[in-house]
Formats: sequence, C-alpha cells, structure tokens
Amino acid sequence: MNDHTASVRPFGMKDMVGYMFGDFGNDFTFILSSMFMMKFYTDVMGIAAGVVGMLMMAARFIDAVTDVTMGQIVDRSRPTADGKFKPWIKRMCGPVAISSFLIYQSAFSGASYGFRVVWMAVTYILWGSIFYTTINIPYGSMASAISSDPKDRAKLSTWRTIGATLASLVIGVGTPLFAYETVQGNPLLSGPRMTVIAGVFSLLAILCYLLCFGMVTERVPVPANNQKLEIAKMLKSLFTNRALLGIIAAAILLLLAQLGMQGMSGYVYPNYYGSAAAQSFSSLVGNIAILAVCAPFAATLAAKFGKKELSAVSCACGAAVFLLCLLLKPQNAYVYVAFYTLAFIGIGFFNTVIWAMITDVIDDAEVKNHIREDGTIYAVYSFARKVGQALSSGMVGGLLGLIGYTQETAFDPSVTEGIFRMSCIIPAIGFAAVSLALLFIYPLDKKRVEANCAILAKRRGAEDAPDEEEPQN
Repeated sequence: MNDHTASVRPFGMKDMVGYMFGDFGNDFTFILSSMFMMKFYTDVMGIAAGVVGMLMMAARFIDAVTDVTMGQIVDRSRPTADGKFKPWIKRMCGPVAISSFLIYQSAFSGASYGFRVVWMAVTYILWGSIFYTTINIPYGSMASAISSDPKDRAKLSTWRTIGATLASLVIGVGTPLFAYETVQGNPLLSGPRMTVIAGVFSLLAILCYLLCFGMVTERVPVPANNQKLEIAKMLKSLFTNRALLGIIAAAILLLLAQLGMQGMSGYVYPNYYGSAAAQSFSSLVGNIAILAVCAPFAATLAAKFGKKELSAVSCACGAAVFLLCLLLKPQNAYVYVAFYTLAFIGIGFFNTVIWAMITDVIDDAEVKNHIREDGTIYAVYSFARKVGQALSSGMVGGLLGLIGYTQETAFDPSVTEGIFRMSCIIPAIGFAAVSLALLFIYPLDKKRVEANCAILAKRRGAEDAPDEEEPQN
C-alpha cells in the first residue's frame, strides 16, 4: 500500500452517494434531451421531425473529434490535490447547465424557420458535443480511480444507475404533469412551461455536480500518460480490442432501443392514448421498479452469475415483453404502462451494471497492453453512446416523418396507429440485438473478469494476490 492510499479514507457510502449525484446531474440534461427535445422542436418550434433527427445525428460527427480529444486530455492531465478527474466536474458544471437551458427557448418559436433550425443546431452542439463531453468523460473515467476493487466498482455502477433513475423519475414524472396544457380536448406541450422546466433542471444539475465533487475521493493514483500520441497505433489498439468493440455494439443497440422507447413515449401516450398523465405514471412506476428491483439485486446477481451473463438474459426478457405487447395491442393506457414497466425492469439490470463493465474493459486492455488508458477508452465508449443517442433520434424522427406525423396530423388515427406499432417494434428488435451482441461479441464473462483482476493485483504488488496465467488474446 502506497503513501497516497494510506492517507485517504477507505472506500465507503460517501463515495457511492457522491458518485450517484454525478449521474443525477448528468441526466438532468441528458434525459431531458432524450425524452423531450424532439417533442419540443416538433410541437413547439414547428420543425419537421426528420430535420430534428438529422441534425441530432449530424452533431455526432463532431463528437468523433471532441470525445477522443477529451479522452486524451484527461489521460495526459496530471493529478491535482483533488485528483485527476474530479476537477473537471467543478470546472464544467456551469457551461453544461447553461447550454442545456438555451436549447429550450420557446420565445424564438415565432422566428424564421432558418433561425429556429440554426438555434437548435448551435445550442445542441454546444451542450452535447462540447460541454457535456468535458464533464461526462472525466466523470465516467473517475470510477477506476475511486477504487480498484471490482466489487466496489459494481457498487459505483449501481449507484450511478440510481442517480440516473432518480433524474429520470423527476423528469419523466414531473415534466408531463407541468409541461402540457389541454387545448380543444388534446394535451399539447407548452413552450413557455418547457423553458421554465429546463431552467429549473439546469440549476439542479449544477447542485448535483457540486455534491459529487465534494463527496467523492480519488484514492487510486492514475499517472499522466505522456507517451507520444500515435493515431494509427491508438486506432489499431482500439479496433482490435474485442471487449471494447463488444460493449460498443451493445451500447449503441441499447440506446437505439431504450432512447427510441423513451422518445416514442412522448408520442404514444398523449397522441395514441390521449393521456399525458399515463406518461407521467409510466415514468413513476418504471423508475420505482428500477430502484426497488434492479438496484438492490443487480450487484449480487452480477457477482454470482457475471455481468455479461446477467445483462444478456435481462435484455432478452425486455425484448419478449414488447413483442407480447405488440401482439396483444392493449387499448387501455395503463395496461401499456404495465408492459413498459416489465420491459424497463428487464433492461434495468444491464443499465445497472454497464458502468462496471466499462472498467472491466479498461482492465482487460491494461492486462494486454500494460498501459492504462481510462480516458481514451471511456471517450470511445462515450462517443458510441452518443452515436446510439443520435441514431435513435434520427430513427424516431425519420419514422415519424414516414408515417406522416406533423403538427396538423398529430391526432390522425392512421398516424397514431403507426406510433403505437413503432413504440413496440423499436425496443423489441433493439433489446434482442443487445442480448445477441453480448453473447457473441463481448468476451468478458465472469471467469475472464476475475482472472484480469488477479493479474492486475499481482502487478501492483497487492498482498495475497492469486497467481493467474495472463490471457494471450
């Protein structure tokens, strides 16, 4: 044990709760964008769904540069008195929150169409491609510096999921209740109310980020990586890393399915079922189910069966639930809520342990390459998640345009029928594909993860570390 480790308090509840607040802060802007940005720009700002989706996808090309650049900046930065990763949270929480608030400015709804498109593109890129990147990549990379114990990291992943679930609960339950107003018997999104709601969530995001900064301790030294950057070598290392490719494939498919499901909820409840209240209730019971079922048991089940194994089975179950919903076609909104909740639990186990799986990928790369690249690997993964986010927006926007959804046809029976079918088909196919990607591409099963941890413990001189043979591929 080195002097640094001996001088700080042991890993404990304060770290887990603090890490939870980090993703609570992240998702006050991320989930708001995922659930309501397209709805805001189609229904309030009057921009075609296909245009919104295409612009959100186009922004991800910028992320290809900003994410990896930020990963390199993080890897090369020197630790400070507060740690290597934490300082970024304090520095960037304000810009992230402000740029998110600027996205939802309904005062510009009467401006020219070109101005509205440009405003959406500029504010979305500032938030998602620049400022969110500069805080999310250090935050995600920080998990491996909080503790080197895989069990502790699984707990951090669980608490991160709790933070995201709480944000989803606040946004998903509160926003439909306050953002909609009834006009001629139909629930319509109010622009001015959305602007106020976005401002409140931005302030709450800053508060959560500061709590994360104050409560979390980095206790595993991660020195600056001062090796000369060789792009070709880095790309070869990344693209021959089967574990990274597997988790990237699973992440993109997961976000296509999950964000497609959440994006369609903004249409299936108010437009097909005519009930914004059902959308709020769905978010309430879905997120409570995550907190009551997935959060308490995910780490235990993952420790017993393996994170890969648990995730593949849970995603397959989520796919089966939505397939059944499509076949039965419930006419009552709250029966649909029941299907949605069961599927949400199915994918919830994967969402709960996925962040610990990233640290497994980082460990696996260190075992093979003898270099630790938390920031770079997390940046590549973060970019993959943004690709999934953008593709889901483009997919939802494109499909809405395909079935003829506009402000004028929003409640046409043929359009709403298409909305219902999409709300089931998108997650059913997506979650089944996630399960297959984990089973046939991602190689880090329970046995491999435990072997990697033993190898790294031995290298770092940990006491009583078991002697394990290092994997060759």
